[in-house]
Amino acid sequence: MQKHMPRHRKSVSRLLTAGASLVVASVVFGLALHGGTTAAWAQSAAGSSAFGTPGDAAPQLETPSEVKATPVADEAPIPTKNLWSIIRSGGLLMIPLGICSLILMAFVFERAISLRRGRVIPRPFVRRFLEQMRGGELDRDAALQLCEESGSPVSEVFAGAVRKWARPAVEVEQGIIDAGERVTNSLRRYLRVLNAIATISPLLGLLGTVVGMISAFNAIATSDAMGRPELLATGISQALLTTAAGLSIAIPALIVYLFFASRVDRLIMDIDGLGQELVPLVSAEEMGSRPKNAARTPAGSKSRSKTERPAAA
Repeated sequence: MQKHMPRHRKSVSRLLTAGASLVVASVVFGLALHGGTTAAWAQSAAGSSAFGTPGDAAPQLETPSEVKATPVADEAPIPTKNLWSIIRSGGLLMIPLGICSLILMAFVFERAISLRRGRVIPRPFVRRFLEQMRGGELDRDAALQLCEESGSPVSEVFAGAVRKWARPAVEVEQGIIDAGERVTNSLRRYLRVLNAIATISPLLGLLGTVVGMISAFNAIATSDAMGRPELLATGISQALLTTAAGLSIAIPALIVYLFFASRVDRLIMDIDGLGQELVPLVSAEEMGSRPKNAARTPAGSKSRSKTERPAAA
């Protein structure tokens, strides 16, 4: 009996140890189960606060017929700028660009009026003058007076030929060439201004681009603007606006310059052609083939001289 007592005690101790371990395991399992339940309830509470309680019914989707379009008037309008605010955003270099645009408009209007064909080559004067010269109705002084009264560029060329009255054809042509050079210079007046504006305006725009980029990089260096594009917008907008303004002035200026230069060339060619028609009418070769008093007497005196010749005979 006493021999079996230790074995009984060992078995009891084993049972107590197993029971204690079972109790510990049950306590750990209960704690774990309690924590999972608490987390699940927390998630369900968060979901119910965002989308409603679990007991609430799921929201029903509206059919396309029930969807109402948002009126356009309720939307925020697109931000816009007027011309003055755009000019101010371009910086100080917009001032010389604005001056260039004003000068361009002034000289365009001036050249458009001065280079009219009716002012440079007045057709009534040219037709009447050449007809009278062919008919021998004008002498040197009368022809010069008509040219001075006209005051047109073509009359200046005619006056250069008339001053070589009764000279060889080579000298008459040289007089036309000299007068034509003076007329050409007067017709091409102010065209260099248009060419200068077409050249300077893009350079001013390029300078504004450089200044705007310098301003943008200074903003990056001084205020850590890498993640803040609003700090870079001022410099970049200044660069783009000055470039656009310079090109907007230079392109029309170049077009107008080429247009007026071609018009001057056409007018000079026409004046030269009319001067060549006048050369044989005032040269010595033509004067030698005419009667001596043909260039100084009007057409009426010719008829009287013809009627007097039979009487004298």
